[in-house]
Amino acid sequence: WKLRGGVGSPGRLGDAQHGAQQLMALRRLAGLCLPRPPAAAATRASATMRGLAGMQALGWEQLGAMTRWSKEYENGPTNSQSTLRLFGQTKDKVRVTLFRDNHAWCPYCQKVWLFLEEKRIPYSIAKVTMRCYGPKERWYLAKVPNGMLPAVEIDGRLVTESDEILASLEAAFGPLGKPMRSITPFRQLERNLFRAWCQWLCYPARSAAEEAQNRRGFEAVLAKVDEALNATPGPFFLEDFSLADVIFIPYVERMVASLFYYKGFNLKKASPGLARWFKALEERETYRGTQSDAHTHCHDLPPQMGGCYENGTPEQASCKAMVDEGPWEQLPDCDYAEPKDAVEEALARTLKHKDALIAANCVKDKSKVEEALRCALTTMVAPDKACTVQDPEMGVALHYIRDRINVPRDMSVWAARRMRDALTRTAAGAGAVRAPQIELDNRFDQLPGQFPTHSRVAGG
Repeated sequence: WKLRGGVGSPGRLGDAQHGAQQLMALRRLAGLCLPRPPAAAATRASATMRGLAGMQALGWEQLGAMTRWSKEYENGPTNSQSTLRLFGQTKDKVRVTLFRDNHAWCPYCQKVWLFLEEKRIPYSIAKVTMRCYGPKERWYLAKVPNGMLPAVEIDGRLVTESDEILASLEAAFGPLGKPMRSITPFRQLERNLFRAWCQWLCYPARSAAEEAQNRRGFEAVLAKVDEALNATPGPFFLEDFSLADVIFIPYVERMVASLFYYKGFNLKKASPGLARWFKALEERETYRGTQSDAHTHCHDLPPQMGGCYENGTPEQASCKAMVDEGPWEQLPDCDYAEPKDAVEEALARTLKHKDALIAANCVKDKSKVEEALRCALTTMVAPDKACTVQDPEMGVALHYIRDRINVPRDMSVWAARRMRDALTRTAAGAGAVRAPQIELDNRFDQLPGQFPTHSRVAGG
């Protein structure tokens, strides 16, 4: 491997080349620099014996050389991996500790998280397990006996309940837009939309007529939301982005995903005002850093909501298949263009946790999981040359990983799209295999204790 150790060296690819240009060069060279045995037939035979087909899987060091992706966790854009946010200030300015979920999924945590990011308030983060993912940490139960999330400490004073937290943050650091007391009508409208959504999604309809009635009830409130958005000259609920928008974001984001998956309903098409609103939100790096995707929401909601019910229409079946199997680019959960570093992000995040991913996989033969994962990453960095697997256990291993990628905990929306696509295409050679289904009453397969360590890989 002639580029190993030479990425960025003078006379190779240049010490100033990073990002997409370097990645594309490495992709082009990947097929040329692999060590080859004397006979091509021997290579094919060896690959077939290992359950592989197509191009040869790259090694971990080769894959590590293909990404320079990194995050500036303390002062850079909003991200789910941070444990300290300073926004260019010093640690002695930190007055707030946010206790939020490990999985960066809790909708009530998202409200508080967004407020802190938008106001650029220095804060530290302590991550706690949500009950549907596993048992609460004892240290947190000693602090908050009921275990509810989120919680914050402001100057050492503990505050729970998201609305109380927002009021306390506003009192200490000033409002985000207009004061909280002035947006009561928007808070009531959001709760009305939430109740109509729950009525349609979380209770099984006893007849087609009842299903249609629940849909009409939701659409009636949705029209009022559209009316409220159309009453301002811009895309937001008030003249500029404010706490009113923060209040709506968590559950409306989950409505877009869940109604598409369980009801075949495209909320953005039904509400032009919310479609414009989401487009404006996605221009804010604060929102993109907290944004989840349809696959994560649709499989994390059932244990949180007590159940989500499909309506069984052909449209719903088609939408469900798209969320689970792709093509993910056509989903309504994200409208911004693919960032240039999406593949590098997915590669770097996977390399960082590869050992834990392999150990936690449902396939017991970890050598198969390891090789299948390298194959999928090879497919991702060289998408015109798929490195497919033929062994059914390898295919199951890849589907298991694909179905359990969590956004934004693991990576951003577009990085997850690229990773899921590579895992699916790599597993295609194994035939119609299925990983164990995701449970509907818990997500213990996501138990944080399974991922205690980071892998040490070049570039990871």
